[in-house]
Amino acid sequence: MSDVYSRAISTGVFYNPSAERRAEFQACCGQMFSQLALCEHVDATMTALATREADLLILDLNGFEHLNNLTGLGPLIRGRAGARVLLLCAYEHSAWLPELMAYGPFDYRLCPMLDHELQHAVRQALAESDDPGAVAQRHLLDKEKELRDLLAVQRSLQRALAGIDVVSVMASKICLALCNFPGVRHTALLHMKARGDLQLVAQEARNHLDLARLLRRGDRLLQSPLRDFFPPLMAASRGEMVLLDAPEKAGDPELAMALHDRNVRMVLALPLRAEAGGPEMGAVCLMFDRHIAFSREQFACFASMAQFISYALCMSELRHQNDALCGQLAQISTVDAATGAANRRAGEDALDNEIRRARRYGLPLAVLSLGVGSFDSTNDLYGSAVGEGALRKIVEMVAGSLRTSDTLARMRGDEFLIVATHTTCNEALRLAEKLRAAISDADLPLAGHGHGATVSVSLGVAQVGPEEVGASVLTRLDTALHRAKRAGRNCIELAQL
Repeated sequence: MSDVYSRAISTGVFYNPSAERRAEFQACCGQMFSQLALCEHVDATMTALATREADLLILDLNGFEHLNNLTGLGPLIRGRAGARVLLLCAYEHSAWLPELMAYGPFDYRLCPMLDHELQHAVRQALAESDDPGAVAQRHLLDKEKELRDLLAVQRSLQRALAGIDVVSVMASKICLALCNFPGVRHTALLHMKARGDLQLVAQEARNHLDLARLLRRGDRLLQSPLRDFFPPLMAASRGEMVLLDAPEKAGDPELAMALHDRNVRMVLALPLRAEAGGPEMGAVCLMFDRHIAFSREQFACFASMAQFISYALCMSELRHQNDALCGQLAQISTVDAATGAANRRAGEDALDNEIRRARRYGLPLAVLSLGVGSFDSTNDLYGSAVGEGALRKIVEMVAGSLRTSDTLARMRGDEFLIVATHTTCNEALRLAEKLRAAISDADLPLAGHGHGATVSVSLGVAQVGPEEVGASVLTRLDTALHRAKRAGRNCIELAQL
C-alpha cells in the first residue's frame, strides 16, 4: 500500500439513508480516510461537500427500490465537476447507471461486494496519477478505440438487420454481429411470443456455451427458476437493462459455476421493445470474458442497438402479418364463402389460363358444368341452411374426386364449373358419370328432413377446341347443361362444337 493509504490523509463523504449501511462502510473503509463524513440525507451530503474539500464522494444506492427515489443525486454528481465519485449499485438496478451518467462522470461498482472488493474499489477511486497529461492522453486513446469498436459492431448489425423475412435467420445474424464487440464470448436473442412465452430464438457461442441447456429449456423461459436473477430473463420480464459483473453475484452457485466454466465474467442484457413504454418483445444478451467499466457512450450505443433490433423484429412481425392478411384477402376474393369452392371470377380466370397453357403445349382440356337439381325448392322446403349444407357436401365429394391441377368453381346458385386439365372428351364423360353416381348415392344433409327428399345433378361436358376462347366454351357448356336438365334428373350431355 502506498504512503497515501498508510497515512490515511484522504477525506471522503459517504451517503446512504440506512444507518446499518453507513456503519458497515465505516467498519470496512473508515481507516482509509483521515476524515469521513457519513451522511443520511442529500442535504447533509451537500453540506459536507461544501464545508470540506472531499477527495472522494461515495454514493451508495443499495436499499433504494426505484429510480425516482434518487432525487438529489444528480445535482451531487454534477456539483463534483469531474472530481472523483464512486457509485455503489445493486446489479439488479444497474439500469440506473446510464441515467445518472447524464449528470457527470463517476466510477461505479456493482453489489453485492465483499469487504476486500469494496476496499480495493475505494483505493482505485482515490488513486492519483503522477502525470495528469498522460492520463488525459490515455483517456483520449481509449475513447478513440471505444468509438471504433462501437462503429464496427453497428455496421455489422445494420447488415444483419437488412433481411427481415425470416426472424430466426435475422436473429442468428444479429448474434453473430454482436460477437464482434471486444470481449464478447456469447450472444443470444430472446423473443416474446404469444401469451408471454419467451423463447430463445438464436445464439452465437465462442465458448461452447449452450444457453438452452443452461436454462434447461428453449421456450417458456419466464417459467425458469432463474427468472429473478439471470440478466436476460430479468431484462425481458422487467423491461430494463441488467448488468452482472460477476456470475456469483446472482446468488445461484450452480449458475455461477456453469458461467465461469465457459469463461464468462460479465453479462449484459437489454430489453427489446418497439417503443418507449411499449410491451416487452424479449431481450438481447451479451456475455463477456472480462470485466469492462462501460462508459455513458457505450451504454447509449448498446441501448440504441437494442432499439434497432426491436424495430427489426417489429417490422418482421408486421411483414408476416401483412403476408397472412394478403393471403386471407386473396382467399376471400377467390373463394365462394358458402361452399369453399372457387368463385366465378376465379373459375373464369383458371379456364382462360388453362386454355392458354393447353394451346401452348398441345394438351387436351375439358370442362364440365354441374347443376344441382331442385336446389331452389329445397331451400324453400327446408331453409337455406339445409340447402347450403347439401351444396357444401356435394362440393367436398366433387373436390375429392378431382386432381390438384383441376379447378372447381361455383358459377351461380346451384351451378358449378370443373376445369379438368390434360383431359380428353371421353375421360371427361367418365368423370361426369363418376360424379353423377357418387352424388346420387350420397347421404346428404337432406336425408334427415323426411318427405323422401333427394338431390339430383345434371352435367354438361365440353372439349375445348384448338382455337376456342373461354367465353365460347362456357356458352356451349351452358347449352349442354340446360339440355341435361330438360332431359330429367341425373343426365349428362356432351356440348356440340
